[in-house]
Amino acid sequence: MPQGASVLDVGAGDGFLGLEIQKTRPDVTLSGIDVLVRGATKIPVTAFDGRTIPFDSGSFDVVMFVDVLHHTPDPSVLLREAVRVARHAIVIKDHRLDGIFAGPTLALMDWVGNARHGVSLPNNYWPERRWRETFQALGLAIGDWDTDLHLYPGLADRVFGRSLHFVARLEPNKVPS
Repeated sequence: MPQGASVLDVGAGDGFLGLEIQKTRPDVTLSGIDVLVRGATKIPVTAFDGRTIPFDSGSFDVVMFVDVLHHTPDPSVLLREAVRVARHAIVIKDHRLDGIFAGPTLALMDWVGNARHGVSLPNNYWPERRWRETFQALGLAIGDWDTDLHLYPGLADRVFGRSLHFVARLEPNKVPS
């Protein structure tokens, strides 16, 4: 994230991740939006409809989605909104529907992590090919892409990691005026 960046966390939940980012990057300002605003949040979180980001075009340097887009009926809708609102980059951590038993494994992880919070669980996971096609269609260049995240300890990473997750930094393609 650029120095002094303003960041919008879409699907911020309780704001824990935003707070952790601010601890390591005190120069960054984080705000969140979510369809289910919890009673106590660690960063400011505003309610939104899950489709339209309630901010003007170019309002933030960076828009981030962490394990959010697969909860929407069509991730491209929110990605299009992020393109409108982000000045410099879009950061995504989500899932890839690639590999044996990917769908059931992701659905189980989602249910364990989110069902108790009342989060919608449509299990809308995309293969990497579809993510990349969508990014290209929206005029987003992939600045970074990583699937080797090691999110879980030991053997758990072989079951629940195994490249089912990705992190990407996307940049709007700059068209000269």
